[in-house]
Amino acid sequence: MSVVKERIVIPDFRLSPRVDQVGQEERASRFTKRSIKKETKVAGLKLTLSMIDLTTLEGKDTDGKVKQLCYKARHLHDAYEGLPTVAAVCVYPSMVKVAKQAVGDSGIKIASVATAFPSGQAPTEVKIEDTRFAVDNGADEVDMVISRGKFLAGEYNFVFDEIAAIKEACGAARLKVILETGELVTLDKVRRASDIAMYAGADFIKTSTGKIQPAATMPVTLTMLEAIRDFYYNTGKMIGMKPAGGISKAKLALHYLVMLNETLGEAWMTNQWFRFGASSLTNDVLMQLMKEKTGLYQSADYFAID
Repeated sequence: MSVVKERIVIPDFRLSPRVDQVGQEERASRFTKRSIKKETKVAGLKLTLSMIDLTTLEGKDTDGKVKQLCYKARHLHDAYEGLPTVAAVCVYPSMVKVAKQAVGDSGIKIASVATAFPSGQAPTEVKIEDTRFAVDNGADEVDMVISRGKFLAGEYNFVFDEIAAIKEACGAARLKVILETGELVTLDKVRRASDIAMYAGADFIKTSTGKIQPAATMPVTLTMLEAIRDFYYNTGKMIGMKPAGGISKAKLALHYLVMLNETLGEAWMTNQWFRFGASSLTNDVLMQLMKEKTGLYQSADYFAID
């Protein structure tokens, strides 16, 4: 039986729509065949930059490394006037305070992974405290991982309740819910997990941690975008999308933007509602922009790795 939560009817998630894998792969491939003119390409590349969550999530992260990443976020290419900044810098909870100070008044958001990232293998109480620590230290956004073991065991109510609890712990911070689609295997499960996350309170749904392969793919992202579309039709509430991992080339990012526009429309074409979790993408976008501006490719050595 459906129940009502804040005027939104919660469906039986066992009845989430089935996804035709072959058909979805065919539809996703069509977005790579669109012709993009030069002016549109440049605008798309700049939009891509503004949608990137520049990320460092390594055990060897130090204050210095995080400060360097934040400097890059603020100064993508000083010789190219009019470039946007990235959307956010994403770090571990222990590095949130350092990052917050380093980005200053630039307007760049600070995102923090939480909830025993990347495995999610911790008690819910620990995940809630992890989230509160990140928010208390200044995180504007929290990227949580779902309990994939519980989901794959069919314990959908547990997954729903845990996401809802983390959302409450976020307070004013926006919540991105990572499905880790590479461990869900099928598009049917990706669709069901997307539905659970959105109805439980996610502000964004996100493909991957970047630690598991395959990470973001176009068929998986299309499945999640269609789930967002259906959720919007049913509730009137917009949900953001973040493909993460495996998107390192500007050309591929433009294909994702075409897919976004044709599936969800212009309203989602901002970093308020769409992000790329792909730090390595940044340099390739910058190289393509300089090529369009000067006619020449700059060496990768001209760009900071971090």
